[in-house]
Amino acid sequence: MIKNRTADADSAFFWNNASDFLNKELPTIRQKSNNTIETYRRSLNSYIDYLEAEKSIKRKDICYKDFNKNNLKDYLVYMKDIQKLSAKTCNLRITAIRALLSYAADESVDITAIYVNSKAIKGLSVTEHEIEYFEKAQLKELLSAPSEDARIGRRNRMILIIGYDAALRVSELINLKVSSLHLDAEVPYVTVLGKGQKYRNIPLMNKTTRHLYNYLKEFHKDKRVDNPLFYTTTHGVIHALSEDAIQNVLKKYADISRKKVMMPEKVHFHMFRKTRAMDLYQAGCPLSYIQQLLGHESVSTTTGFYAFATLKTLAESIEKANPSGNEEKIWKNKSIMKQLYRL
Repeated sequence: MIKNRTADADSAFFWNNASDFLNKELPTIRQKSNNTIETYRRSLNSYIDYLEAEKSIKRKDICYKDFNKNNLKDYLVYMKDIQKLSAKTCNLRITAIRALLSYAADESVDITAIYVNSKAIKGLSVTEHEIEYFEKAQLKELLSAPSEDARIGRRNRMILIIGYDAALRVSELINLKVSSLHLDAEVPYVTVLGKGQKYRNIPLMNKTTRHLYNYLKEFHKDKRVDNPLFYTTTHGVIHALSEDAIQNVLKKYADISRKKVMMPEKVHFHMFRKTRAMDLYQAGCPLSYIQQLLGHESVSTTTGFYAFATLKTLAESIEKANPSGNEEKIWKNKSIMKQLYRL
């Protein structure tokens, strides 16, 4: 650091400090996942690009003074009005910047005022969307869509089945290995590596266990436990399937299923996770159990996410208690249901 130059005005301090935050603090101290770290990295680089392009600050000269309240407010407006980013994305990037400032303030008191001022910036209002999950008929068609006559179809069906049964994130499914399965246990289960590099054990249904036994016999005859559970082979080398490959599997069978049932216009693998949790909730499974299944750190996350399901339970209870012939109930009206089934 140049003599008499405070940390907030020293570009060398900024670059070294920010690098330590991303490459040491997040992975080693806070045990953040690679996906989370890359999200923070992209967010910080985006702000640096903004300072260079819109504020005419040379990259080599950027320092923590450039993270002042006015610049951050301008950046928020720029993301919303010029880049047309979603409110959620804008808020996420500001959160990443604020996390860096908090870390820097712990390293040098010169950054404290900048960090405190950043906390006064209010995020954009996020419009809540309807919870996306598959109805029973849709789920049934999806799981039966892969052809059992083709090897690739049998593999893809297994992907869909365990994705639903274990309520997996795509990243969790990709990281599964043969050793993740414990099918001979008294209660068969799968060990999943979730967010924050935390493991959790998820019990499997009997049907899923039987499917997995058959899948292992066909796709893992060598019984190498370190191989990815779902894979593709390139030039004789086994690779885990990519996230895009998994998403494309679902989209393929959603298109096939549309010939028989109405399907959401856009589908994504995370909907299996929501569907599984919703099915368990509506079946009376305690929220604390669903929390454990999903790997949520706080039960409040689970409660807030699925609490709207009680509306359907309430409507059904009211209908049973107040029968009125064939008269259509107001909550059965599609426009009313659309309003009810929102957070």
